[in-house]
Order: sequence, then structure tokens, then C-alpha cells
Amino acid sequence: MRLPPLPVLLLALAPAAALHAADAAPLVYLAGDSTMAIKELDIPERGWGMALNGLFKDPAMVQNHAVNGRSTKSFITEGRWARLVAALQPGDYVIIQFGHNDEKVENRAVGTNPATEFRDNLRRFIRETRAKQATPILATPVARRKFGKDGKLVPTHGAYPDAIRAVAAEEKVPLLDLEAATSQWLQETGDEPSKKFFMWLKPGEHPKYPQGRQDDTHFVEAGAVKVAGLAAAEIRELNLPLAKWLK
Repeated sequence: MRLPPLPVLLLALAPAAALHAADAAPLVYLAGDSTMAIKELDIPERGWGMALNGLFKDPAMVQNHAVNGRSTKSFITEGRWARLVAALQPGDYVIIQFGHNDEKVENRAVGTNPATEFRDNLRRFIRETRAKQATPILATPVARRKFGKDGKLVPTHGAYPDAIRAVAAEEKVPLLDLEAATSQWLQETGDEPSKKFFMWLKPGEHPKYPQGRQDDTHFVEAGAVKVAGLAAAEIRELNLPLAKWLK
């Protein structure tokens, strides 16, 4: 039987705990940043983790702990990682996607060196997940919608995706290479057509953004659904046991 969650997570995790006890379905925890996180429903922005739950046989399997603006460092220092680990049970999964904010090295509260601290934090996530007999899954950060004058997508994440790939190989951890998958998708879609998947809003289009918005990082619902589908496709391609719980 699943132990009672911490008070701050009681309402969010209690239904999922009942599911776990009833049919042994694993819980899928998400640790990450704003591109994955739950958003307020009165704005059009959506994290891809919000769309992922609809791809599983029971949406309650997905426990989204991703938060706007967090890096591997701040996710740890704020106690968010400890709370997630405390809730893990044998057989659960943790999908870990960071990089967007680790890149902000000028901000000591979030920035990490991709060759040292960033990798050490990923190794900690893996080690502590496995210690609870759960399965860690690393994910590279989703691509930003940045095109050059030649129409080619411009990589923006520097050394962080390769650092994740290296740790995944070193630790023999499943890898969802979302940077590669989303880069291919955006390149095939093209510069102008891809705007509809992101927070590109015209002035007056939405009451929360009267001046409009041009955001090449965060998704609207269509973008979140597409990225969640890419993540699910990689879970299937890796032939993970988790795939049997996908619709």
C-alpha cells in the first residue's frame, strides 16, 4: 500500500495513490521546467506534461511536478526534488527534463555548468530514483522556435542536450531525445507555420495579453499536444514497459 503523501501533496496525489493500489499501474512523475509544467487555464499557454496525461489509459498516472523557471539546481534547493522522491514507490517512473534554465549561468540560483554541476544533478536524480526502485527517464529540452535567415532551425541549448545524452549513456538510463524530435518537427513545419504551436498572439487576441505576445519557447495547446505525442512515441520506440499503459 502506498504511504500517505506529504500534506502539501495530499489533494494532488491521493487519487493517484488509490489507482496505484487498485491495479498496480505505475505513476509517472514529471520533473522539469515551464515547457512541461501545468499552467493556469485562463491563459492559452500549456506545458507538454499537461497533454501527456491524456495519452495514458488513466490520466491520474501522470503526476506533474514541473514548475516554471526551475533548473536542476533550483528544483533541488527548493525541496521540490525531495518531495517527489518521498512519494515514489517501486515500479514508478520519473521523466526528468531540464536545461532551459540551467543555461542561465548569470543567475547563480538556477544556472549550472553543463560539464560539472548539471551532470552531477542528473546523476543524483537517477541515483535517488533508483534507490526507491523506480525508473528514471532523462529527456533533452524541447527546441525553441528560432530560425535563421536560411530557413534552418538554430540550436539554442548549447552543451546541455549533449550533457544529458552523455549521462543517459553513462548511467544506462532511457533517453527521450526531445530536442532532436522537436527540432525535426519544427524544421519540417517551417518558420511561419510553426508559430501556431507557440505563444504567438496578436494584439487583442487574448484578454490576458492585450499587447499580444511573441514567445518562441512556450506552447499553446496544439504545441503541447504535439510534443506529448513525440514523447509518447519515443517511449514506445524504446520499448519501455511503461508503453503498455499508453492508449
